[in-house]
Amino acid sequence: MRYDWTPLWRSTIGFDRLFDVLDEVQRTAEETYPPYNIERLDENRFQISVALAGFTPDEVALTVAQNTLTLEGHKAETDEKTFVHRGMSTRSFKRQFTLADHVEVKGAHFENGLLVVELQREIPEAMKPRRIAIAGASAGQVKQIEGKAA
Repeated sequence: MRYDWTPLWRSTIGFDRLFDVLDEVQRTAEETYPPYNIERLDENRFQISVALAGFTPDEVALTVAQNTLTLEGHKAETDEKTFVHRGMSTRSFKRQFTLADHVEVKGAHFENGLLVVELQREIPEAMKPRRIAIAGASAGQVKQIEGKAA
């Protein structure tokens, strides 16, 4: 079941990205090919493993644009083989992953029929929490104002 977010888009301002993400999650839940795992390696490192048996690196494209990681695959059909049973799918696909802010793709490689994509969250120094020194009078610097006795 798909939801139509159009009425909410017309009556809200500034929430466009939220509805786009909800729509993306709904669409992603309906897609099942190719299967994948997302693994947290530590607090700031993640790994996506996508099962791509039968694909070669030059038949797969991986791109990142505006916090979206897109994986596309196209297998050239060859009529050289006659299959009695074909259980491994080699159909074309396009799968997208929405990346959080400051998550960058560090690399990708094939390993045992899996495409492994390495991700790392790198928060800029300007956005990291920092301690601010609070200036104030210390005990040795207190001056007493002298006045005349009344």
